[in-house]
Amino acid sequence: MLTGTLEQLANRGLPRSVRARALCAELAGRSLAVEVPGLTRLRVTSNGVTLGIARSDAPADTTLTGGVLALWGLAGDSPEAVVQRGDVVISGDTHLAEQFRELGRLLRPDPEEELALLVGDVAAHRLGRVARAALRLPRRAAGTAFVNLAEYLGHERGDLVPRREGEQFLRGVDTLREDVDRAAARLELLARRRGVP
Repeated sequence: MLTGTLEQLANRGLPRSVRARALCAELAGRSLAVEVPGLTRLRVTSNGVTLGIARSDAPADTTLTGGVLALWGLAGDSPEAVVQRGDVVISGDTHLAEQFRELGRLLRPDPEEELALLVGDVAAHRLGRVARAALRLPRRAAGTAFVNLAEYLGHERGDLVPRREGEQFLRGVDTLREDVDRAAARLELLARRRGVP
């Protein structure tokens, strides 16, 4: 059931992207296996027009193996870091894996758009705003906690230098450095005028 849903979501996005259709055609007859050891192994294949996703132990042209969160990290901004850390292992054709990753990125469904198919545009937009606000809340809370901790360590305990004091100190160091450079240049000029080597 999950594989059928994933397949429908992926193929529903194909008509929306010219690049996705071109990649799907390039990948005709090729396959990618995504394996979470001890949990599941999915095989994604392209017939040139659509994608097929199924649970299968059949060999694939390239295989991605890793934990669920690590594999999810491949969809992020720095997939190279996930692979370099060894969280995901690529077996087989790495160029093919990159092509499938690009195709997956292009076909990534928009949750608000998918929800609109069930509840309508207005309700989906409102629910999307609520979800985005709920996701921002932990980030905001963590940021506030960090600022409060820094203030406590800087002002109450004196373990850290408060930001303004640190910036003022650094500006003073820069000013002093510039003054010393100017004084050295003047001394050098005076020495040349007096003929001292």
